Amino acid sequence: MKVTVCIGSSCHIKGSRIVVEKLQQFINEEGLGDKVQLDGTFCMDKCQLGVCVTVDDKFYSVTPENVRDFFEKEIREKIA
Repeated sequence: MKVTVCIGSSCHIKGSRIVVEKLQQFINEEGLGDKVQLDGTFCMDKCQLGVCVTVDDKFYSVTPENVRDFFEKEIREKIA
């Protein structure tokens, strides 16, 4: 599974660094490092939608507040 987080200026202001750090933490805690590739990219051209994240090319808007729910629903449940 490939997870890509926008680290462009707009998403950075909205908390992309926290989202990346939390996703890294959750992936490590669940032992999913061999199944999840976490990458960063610059602008996904959806700046108004919050921190932009794709999972295998499907788009999501994630915030530091909902990153745990996002991880559980869109990453952990789909791998298990």
